[in-house]
Parts: sequence; C-alpha cells; structure tokens
Amino acid sequence: MGIYAITGASSGIGAKTKELLEADGNRVINIDLKGGDICVNLASEAGRQKAIDELHRLCPDGLDGMICNAGVSGACGNLSLIVSLNYFGTLAIAKGAYDLLEKKHGSCVVTASNTISQGAGRMDLVDLLNNIGDEKRILELVNELDSSSLSVGNSLYVSTKYALARWVRRVSASWAANGVRINAIAPGNVNTAMTATMSTTAKMALNALPIPTKFGLETLMDPEEIAEVMIFLVSHKASGINGNIMFVDGGTDALLNSEKVY
Repeated sequence: MGIYAITGASSGIGAKTKELLEADGNRVINIDLKGGDICVNLASEAGRQKAIDELHRLCPDGLDGMICNAGVSGACGNLSLIVSLNYFGTLAIAKGAYDLLEKKHGSCVVTASNTISQGAGRMDLVDLLNNIGDEKRILELVNELDSSSLSVGNSLYVSTKYALARWVRRVSASWAANGVRINAIAPGNVNTAMTATMSTTAKMALNALPIPTKFGLETLMDPEEIAEVMIFLVSHKASGINGNIMFVDGGTDALLNSEKVY
C-alpha cells in the first residue's frame, strides 16, 4: 500500500479523500491547521517549512502522492489569507514534497476551482503570482483592496486558483521528465463546512450556478465525488494524465462554456 500526504484533510473534500485512501489500506498524513498529523499554518513561511521538514522526517523513503487541498473561500473576509494559503501555501508544499515524490515516481494533485473558466479573476494578479511570485509585495498590494467586498474576495479567490492551474501546466513537463506527474482538479460547488458557513448572499450566488448532474435536486455536489477523482489522479491508473486541469463540477463548466473545447 502507498503513503500519501494531504493538506486540509481535517474536513470536507480532504477528509473524505483521506478516509477513502485509508479504507484501501494506505497510510495518509494529514497536514492541517488543526486536527492534523502535522499541525501548521500553511499561510506562513514558518508553517510551510515545518510541514516540509516533518514530511521528510515521517517519509524518508518517499511519497506515492501529495494532494494539496487546503484553502479558503473568497468569502472568508481575509484577503491576505486567500492569497497566502491558496496560492503560496500550495506551491510551497508541492515543491517541498517534490523530492519525496521523485523517490517513488509519485504524483501530485492540487485543488483549483471550476470558477477559473468564468472570467471573474484578475489577470494582473495572476501574472504577478505566476511571474513575480514576491509574496510580501503582492500582499501589500492586496491589502489596499476592500476586504469587506464579497466581489473582491471572490475575485482574489478565482485569481489564486487560476494561477495554480497555470503553474501546474507550466511545470508538468519538467516534473514528468523526472517521473513525477502533476495535475489540478477544478471542483464545482460542494457540500462542505466552507459552503455551509457562507453568508446568505454568498449562498444565493452559489446556488445560482447550475449543476446539470444535480438538476432538480436543489443540492450541491458531495465531497466523495471529488475525492474519488483525486484518488484516481494520484494513482498509477492515471499514468498517462499529466498537466491536466480536470473539471469535476457535474457539467457546470460545459454548460456555461459549451463552445470551448480547450
């Protein structure tokens, strides 16, 4: 059986992924702020480094899979956190686990979002994240924005997820050349603690996006629907899939962007 690490596996999609992997006899290391095997704040440089150091201590022979799932929504009210956790935290852990994945020809999956195709992100921020990568300076710019505005928070959220997806595309070929696949998953709206605690306005916006596979059911997707795809992507069954942004949203993206094939 394999050894896997998941960020944000104390609840939601991460918790379900951990549960399913362990049910198949795998060892899973949960990296989270609370309730994890490695308890750290991935929004901070110190927390990221501690997580990487602990991973190397616990898995000296390597990792079969690294799932970077931790993140916050655009409605969290903390603009710095959206950027530091969703983007910089994910990149740091993925890069930090790379040599462990290389030892076992493992695979990495990062969580993006199906919102990346809906035009709500700020491409100037995406370019800063991907091409400059100066966290301190970017946070200074972000903190000049209106943190009370839901639209600003959502725009930053989409931007971080878009930047993640683009980063995956950029590094996928070089990683694969050394035996490590990397892909991103773009989930739709899922029943999690994150969506349950959203404001009424945010929930109305969420429910306005149709999910074809849930038509008439008045419900969001189940975490297991996302977790099963994550597990497939980190498995050797997906050996031919690399640099892919896989939409798992019940057909929402296809409905909204039916003329786009790439």
